[in-house]
Amino acid sequence: MNNFNSKIGFTFTLLSLFLVSFGQKKQAKSIEKPNIILIIADDAGWNDVGYNGSEIQTPNIDRLAKNGVILNRFYANPTCSPSRASLLTGRPASRMGIVAPISDKSTLKLPDSIPTLPQLLHQNNYETALFGKWHLGLQPSSGPKAYGFDYSYGFLHGQIDQYTHKYKNGDKSWYRNGEFIEEEGHATDLITKEALQWLSKKRDVKKKFFLQLAYSAPHFPLQEEQKWKDPYMNSIKNSSRRDYAAAMSHLDSSIGIILEKLKQENLDKNTLIVFMSDNGAMENWDSKGEYNDEHPSNDRLGDNTPLRDWKTSNYEGAIRVPCVFYWKGHLINYKNENYISIIDVLPSFLFLAGDKKSYPTIEGKNVWSTISDNKEIPSQEIYVRGHLQVSLIQKPWKIIRTNAAKNKPLKEELFNIEKDPEEKNNVILQNETIAEKMKIDLENQFKKDAKEVNK
Repeated sequence: MNNFNSKIGFTFTLLSLFLVSFGQKKQAKSIEKPNIILIIADDAGWNDVGYNGSEIQTPNIDRLAKNGVILNRFYANPTCSPSRASLLTGRPASRMGIVAPISDKSTLKLPDSIPTLPQLLHQNNYETALFGKWHLGLQPSSGPKAYGFDYSYGFLHGQIDQYTHKYKNGDKSWYRNGEFIEEEGHATDLITKEALQWLSKKRDVKKKFFLQLAYSAPHFPLQEEQKWKDPYMNSIKNSSRRDYAAAMSHLDSSIGIILEKLKQENLDKNTLIVFMSDNGAMENWDSKGEYNDEHPSNDRLGDNTPLRDWKTSNYEGAIRVPCVFYWKGHLINYKNENYISIIDVLPSFLFLAGDKKSYPTIEGKNVWSTISDNKEIPSQEIYVRGHLQVSLIQKPWKIIRTNAAKNKPLKEELFNIEKDPEEKNNVILQNETIAEKMKIDLENQFKKDAKEVNK
């Protein structure tokens, strides 16, 4: 009997040790700080990625989606500068007066007084780098280095010729670490090449890193080699749309190259990869008056089907964008239906970096628990202000206020975006109580914005 009890006790001890060991490993895994790579497409629409049913082939983006978490209700801003400002500060860009693209000779820039994502990650011993598009200050003095990026390379403006790397008015834009440079090659290839060199030769291997990989594709002007167009010669008849698809394929191929480099450097197991678009797609582009009229206009660009409207509006086609979180061995594949805002990215990254401080300027929420465990986000409110419209989402409702134009009154619409994701039916007259409450909430958000904004 004693021998039997001894065996039981020994077995129980072993089991206890195993459970403790397992628990410790699980706990260690749950707080493991990842490297973070944020990949941003420029003007990619809802239906411009394969996993959403697009005719465009994006096997590498689809691989992330197939093995990661698809954020099916991820909201950005209607245009690029505001999305990037919100991303780096964790607050609506309108609070800083940025509601439209920073363009031409503008001196507008991201405020110096607000802590940014790279600056906050520095406090957690991360090294930071940005490759590609900046668009939050058009001079090197107001470039990424001024806001916490240790290394930066790419272009400062919102759009560039893919080969001369100049802005539409001829201004220089291509730089490395605060100095304008001249280089030959397509922007997509150069951005990828520089990122590869940084990953393998230039980073501090003793530190975790945050890498923002912000491509110019598929933003116009579309200048792709025939090899990227060939897969679509029979399937896409419209030449403009075909050129756009080629730009997306070029981008997707570059993402595949980055993924392979992570594997070669043994970084794939502890690197969180996020793919997103900065806003919805544009319908077309009139090139007249830009780049000395060297580029043809495009009668068709992206595809936001089945969502409504295009970049610059506050309808779903402009602000609900493709987004995927992938972290090998840490995230299981599923489609997350929670409403998540671009301002939620910063606090979520800080949580993963081990930062437990609170910052008064950050309005976004740490949503990592909903991404990792599909937990519901209670009372999520998403406020977005563009230069044409203002909107507020309180699931399942969305109210949109269109700015009063000359000889036109202010317009307000209410949609149930769960039942009507295409925003076909304005139900404001049928839901007056809900509409009145949301009007008040929208106005309260509006009052928090900067008094002067760019338009």
